[in-house]
Amino acid sequence: MTDRPLLLLDVDGPLNPYGARFLRHRGYVTHRLWPTNWSAQQQPGSRRLRRGLRVRLHPEHGARILALPYEPAWATTWKHQANELIAPAVGLPGDLPVIEFVQLFTKDPNGLYWKTRQIVAWAAGRPFAWVDDLITDLDVRHVEAHHDGSALLLKVDPRRGLRETDFATLEQWAHSL
Repeated sequence: MTDRPLLLLDVDGPLNPYGARFLRHRGYVTHRLWPTNWSAQQQPGSRRLRRGLRVRLHPEHGARILALPYEPAWATTWKHQANELIAPAVGLPGDLPVIEFVQLFTKDPNGLYWKTRQIVAWAAGRPFAWVDDLITDLDVRHVEAHHDGSALLLKVDPRRGLRETDFATLEQWAHSL
């Protein structure tokens, strides 16, 4: 463990701008992948399952992330498959810590994003920046009230993915600690 804050990364939205249906973002490479969670929801033998999930990833994002003053970890439904399938495509090491979400997509009784409580528990008071496309103001207020350390919740547009302004925000926040 280091003194650096955690950088908790979601895949779909920040790294894979899945909402950019018709746009071709410069530098992104399209991959066809078969993550377990997605594959289990497909009809056996279907054309969609045979083709795989289309994932657009930027091969330079890993170097940009590693250059930030953080300790990166996965906060994604891809779980350990983020290390196997996503990390090599973006240039991240394949052994990043993974938050083991136990109940995926479970509705929270208070309307929080289903990841929020588990992220606060996993961070255990350590400063963190969480990069995701589904963060709400309710999640920000919950983290402020229930997390003992500093936290930045950075909502990324799933049509654009991580942008220069996001990297600048992450760097500025880490240096402000």
